[in-house]
Amino acid sequence: MLSGKKIGFNLIFYKTCAAFLLAIFISICIVSTLNAARTEKPVLHGKHWVAITGKPLGATAGAMIFQLGGNAVDAACAMLGAVCTMYDVLSWGGETQALIYNPITKKVYGINALGVAPTGATPEFFRSKGLDYPPAYGPLAAVTPGTPGGLMIMLAEFGTMSLKDVLEPSIQMAKGYPVEEQLANSIEREKERIKKWPYSKKVLLPHLGENHEAPYPGEVFKQTDLLDTLKKLVAAEQQALAKGKSRKEAIYAAYDRFYKGDIAREFVRGAQEQGGLITMNDLANWKAYIEEPVMTLYKGIEVYKLTCWVQGPVLLQMLNMLENFDLNAMGFNSARYIHALYQVMNLAFADRDFYYGDPYFPPEEPIKGLLSKDYAKERIKLINWKKNDPDIRPGDPYPYEGKKNPFLHLLKKWSNVIAQNPDKKDEKQMAAFEDSFFAGTTSIQAADEGGWVVSVTPSGGWIPACIAGKTGIGMSQRMQSFVLDEAQNPFNVVAPGKRPRATLTPSLALKDGKPFLSFAVQGGDTQDQNMLQFFLDVVEFGMNVQQACEAPNIVSFQMRNSFGKHETKPGRLQLNEKVPPWVRDKLQAMGYKLDYRKYTSGPINAIFFDWKHGTFWGGSSNYGEDYGVAW
Repeated sequence: MLSGKKIGFNLIFYKTCAAFLLAIFISICIVSTLNAARTEKPVLHGKHWVAITGKPLGATAGAMIFQLGGNAVDAACAMLGAVCTMYDVLSWGGETQALIYNPITKKVYGINALGVAPTGATPEFFRSKGLDYPPAYGPLAAVTPGTPGGLMIMLAEFGTMSLKDVLEPSIQMAKGYPVEEQLANSIEREKERIKKWPYSKKVLLPHLGENHEAPYPGEVFKQTDLLDTLKKLVAAEQQALAKGKSRKEAIYAAYDRFYKGDIAREFVRGAQEQGGLITMNDLANWKAYIEEPVMTLYKGIEVYKLTCWVQGPVLLQMLNMLENFDLNAMGFNSARYIHALYQVMNLAFADRDFYYGDPYFPPEEPIKGLLSKDYAKERIKLINWKKNDPDIRPGDPYPYEGKKNPFLHLLKKWSNVIAQNPDKKDEKQMAAFEDSFFAGTTSIQAADEGGWVVSVTPSGGWIPACIAGKTGIGMSQRMQSFVLDEAQNPFNVVAPGKRPRATLTPSLALKDGKPFLSFAVQGGDTQDQNMLQFFLDVVEFGMNVQQACEAPNIVSFQMRNSFGKHETKPGRLQLNEKVPPWVRDKLQAMGYKLDYRKYTSGPINAIFFDWKHGTFWGGSSNYGEDYGVAW
């Protein structure tokens, strides 16, 4: 006969087993439902090409170039010009970073077109103004413009068409295009700040003095100064061609006019008139780089990212850690799966916040150690599987490349808990924190039947942008991503000529030596969080590209904000509204502070390469204004 204690134990045991099996069954059902469910937007199917970006008109610009016979690089450049002209949370004075797959060499190339800090931009200068970080807005927030140079180097080195043809959609739009509601609302919301800058006021507030001073949705928005600038670039190219220069040489003639000629002079004059630091030498000495990207293998898939001048390597670090777990067995968006993602994000982003910076400036970043598989295995030993650790700190990757860490004295004092401000109850303050954390960009995806693939995440010069003189060009706000104190990050201290560590992070993946996925997303510090989950949705959970673009993601706020006051919110976790109550309860018991959103996927834009049928599958976010066209 069984004792009462033994019967009680057995009941508990069987109940636990039943609950466990039920959780597995529900997770399987959730994944099956996601795989079978209709998406809010259809998959884009194409045989010849795909063009996807943050605005419908931008995608149309890419389609126009494809229809003229351009390759994916030509189309991506046209889309870049179009979204800059539309101020799709960026403008022509911002920065561009890209990954390009060249089917001829069968290699992935990185494009580094991030601007640099100007002459006089030192920690002492900003401290003298009572600042803890460089400002988020205005002329002192500006690094040198990178997007024009990035577009032209991509086009010259990898494209096939003239600058004149590629810029034609942008030129037509600068003459006047019907403005969309999102931009109209952004300008109206930021109009008081815009009024501080005379050239911005002139361009962006056509109804100055009226109750509504921004353009109205659907109103034709004209930018005559920008139109003149774009025409000058085309004129420089055409003059060079008339002198017998090659296509590539002619594009670089336009490049020189922007960075060394009359466009540069007006840009510098207009910036300095409003208190900016950028000089002619700053523009003339800046250059875009074609780089070797970094890569890791995840289950035989090569995943490529730009190196540590952006946050891209965190995706590779997270994949290196997660490949040690059976994620599929955990169940899609189960409490254990979400906890695993959050803890791995904490580990990788803590490394980002301390070790990432401009590789063209000393000290040298320990990127080899950071991407070591052995380092990843050592890092995951720190995971507490029962609760969140609010004080995950950077590791020591130096031994994994045979070196001694020169910054151990700084690591001892580094803490996210010390850096944080208490969670504020004030909704406006919390909204401001989230806005800076999600600080926008756009993304561009293009592929063609010739094998060219382009993934781009341009940004900078978003509303409210300070326009430099009569160029029509909104200046970047990327200076705020620097720090002034090496104790926070010895690799990312502001200095003239140096690039700030940016959040922008295009992605490319190859499988069996051929393109597998091209993907990118807007959203500041959330970008590689979303990229990670998108990739796992496809690889681990079998979703198609559109399902993965729409699938519910989580967002961590435990890393240091790359904008504003560089705050952090340890333990704060944003969930999709679809996450069931029992998962929410489990996460709260593990120490997480939860909030919920209807949409949490990014928004992501992506292309999947279907080699079995020789076609493309395009995916584009089911919210926002991201849009794609395929043929």
